[in-house]
Amino acid sequence: MLENIKLSFQGIWSHKMRSLLTMLGIIIGIASIISIVSTIKGTNDQIKENLIGSGTNAVTVELYQGDAPYEIEYMPIPAGVPQITEAVRQKIEEVATVKEASLYVERTYVSNAFYLNNPFNGTIRGVDDHYLSVNGYSVVFGRGFVEKDYTDFRQVVILDETAAKTLFSGESPVGKQIEIREQPYTVVGIVRLSSESEPVINTITDYETYVGESSGVLFLPLSQWPAIYQYDEPENISLRATSTDDMAKAGKKAAEILNDTLSVSNESNLSYRSTDMTEQAKKLQDVSNSTNMQLVWIASISLLVGGIGVMNIMLVSVTERTREIGLKKAIGARDSNIMWQFLTEAGVLTSMGGVIGVIAGIIMAQIISKLTGAASAISLPAIVVAVAFSMVIGIVFGLIPAIKASHLNPIEALRRE
Repeated sequence: MLENIKLSFQGIWSHKMRSLLTMLGIIIGIASIISIVSTIKGTNDQIKENLIGSGTNAVTVELYQGDAPYEIEYMPIPAGVPQITEAVRQKIEEVATVKEASLYVERTYVSNAFYLNNPFNGTIRGVDDHYLSVNGYSVVFGRGFVEKDYTDFRQVVILDETAAKTLFSGESPVGKQIEIREQPYTVVGIVRLSSESEPVINTITDYETYVGESSGVLFLPLSQWPAIYQYDEPENISLRATSTDDMAKAGKKAAEILNDTLSVSNESNLSYRSTDMTEQAKKLQDVSNSTNMQLVWIASISLLVGGIGVMNIMLVSVTERTREIGLKKAIGARDSNIMWQFLTEAGVLTSMGGVIGVIAGIIMAQIISKLTGAASAISLPAIVVAVAFSMVIGIVFGLIPAIKASHLNPIEALRRE
């Protein structure tokens, strides 16, 4: 086998231009497939990141009325919906697909929040001491919440970086006081998302979803919420799944546990529900895949053309080397030796084309990404399959010339000029 491979490289090198032209169909086909598959994978990763996030695996479980979230800002406190106890939170954390769970309440628009005369119109959240870690926030300045902030009902607040810039315009906010609904709160820390990615806003719905956070977020200890809004209200759950693939299971199980605590009538139509972002991502990915796979099949046609080119050049090679084949058979070479020599040459030729095609495909994917702004991600399985497939093409299309060569009569072959 090694001798056959060595002879194959010698034959390819002695006919460099012809070999390159023969490989061209394979190169174009493999390059097209690699670039398309890279674009598909990049698009799918982008869809998942836009919808799910970039690594926190956070799932939100909210109280719904029918098909819409129950908006406490505009609706009364619902009857039959108890506060979520620590025991219930711990029960959710015991679910196999859940790493950590936290409680929070939220207003997407806070009024009467000021630093001096500078108003804040972003989001305010009352959170427990697990919330920041569950959702991937890290402290960049100051400190996070500590146990005494909750037990001693301290009037403290943490800002995200956007809120800090909105309110303080470059000043250091830690230690300063802001007023929230006529109550003074001391800023103790600044946080940012550890794996922050900007939301992609393509529709008015996306805008409405994210505009509340465009001015940033204020975080309060959950124990301070009644001091601002004068009453307790139903909390939401934010949990961190063990993996992205487990997000749907974790959210569904947490919702089931919370729904068991409700004592509401069927007519109220109240229930806890998780937003299954993984399912939404999968649906978008399926649409993207079905469209782009058509391009893969079209690109595969060039591989067929390249295979026919390989067969053609190998048939020419058999004709050119008839005397060589006759001489080898005359000195004892078996039919199988001749056949494997030509099969190996065809396989080496197409494998080289496959490797060059992979390199060209990676370069093409990067160029397309830069020119169009489309995301791309190199798929290692696709590379391995592409090279292996190119080798198979060489063997399949080189089979007929190899069989023809092995069946030559040595006496007639030696007579050929």
